[in-house]
Amino acid sequence: MEISSSESSFPTQFKWRKVAYGGRQPGFDDNHTDESFLEDMVMNANVVKRDMLKVMLDSVSISQYLCIVALVVLVWTHTLESTIDENILLVLDVSLLVSGFLVLLFTAEKLSLNLLLGYVIKISYFITGLYMLSPIYHTLTRTISSDTIWALTALLVILHLFLHNYSGSTVKAPGTVDNPNFASNVSLNASIVASLLISSRLPSRLHVFAVVLFSLQVFLFAPLVTYCIKKYSYHLHLCFSFCLMVLTLTFLSWFRGSLFVLMLGVLVFVNLVCPYWLIRIQEYKFEINGPWDEAKLCFDITE
Repeated sequence: MEISSSESSFPTQFKWRKVAYGGRQPGFDDNHTDESFLEDMVMNANVVKRDMLKVMLDSVSISQYLCIVALVVLVWTHTLESTIDENILLVLDVSLLVSGFLVLLFTAEKLSLNLLLGYVIKISYFITGLYMLSPIYHTLTRTISSDTIWALTALLVILHLFLHNYSGSTVKAPGTVDNPNFASNVSLNASIVASLLISSRLPSRLHVFAVVLFSLQVFLFAPLVTYCIKKYSYHLHLCFSFCLMVLTLTFLSWFRGSLFVLMLGVLVFVNLVCPYWLIRIQEYKFEINGPWDEAKLCFDITE
């Protein structure tokens, strides 16, 4: 009895444990930690070490699309200056449409005859509706000054480039299930509005139809075509991108030397300077993980 009474006079000592939930532990403050608290701490566990060459090759997709947009702006400019007439534009539209279908036919893995026929029917409806609406587009901004049109077009093209999805396509490729995100849709809408603003300053309705069709083919279907090429063969993607860069720089040098220098500087900045910056700032990345981190789901909640 004496032993039991002496043991009951001293409080029981509890060992502190790391628990995620459960409230206070007896004998310890709510914010108490001991030397074992940081034993499971891991630093920079999820930091990806990037390779300079790999980052430079990944940046080619950005340069590729910058060149595509630059070529579209060149076509707009020459059309407004009456250097390119509507017949040349229509030939260019047909050539782009046929080449795009050929690329889809030879590069897509799950492209069936029914799917290709569905594409043809949808594009036929699209072209017919665009031709019927071209008189409306021709007079859409008649009461707006040209300076306002140029400023809005420039801002919309910049917005389009800023929000564009450079790793995929707004139009779903055959066999893919991912839907485009909100930023990609905003980018596409900005390019469409810019095309309509430019077309409203053209002299005839046929000019409007040809330019809008050309612009929508490039902004809507060019990312799909380049995505299929990249998925089919990465070496073909690099070769196509390099040829596109050379073609764009050549046309810009013929049009204006200052634009050639500007475009060359942008390509060097995107393909060399930006990857170098990305590699350099990786050493400043500091990430701490431990048992106190929030739980992460190992499955998709949308399924």
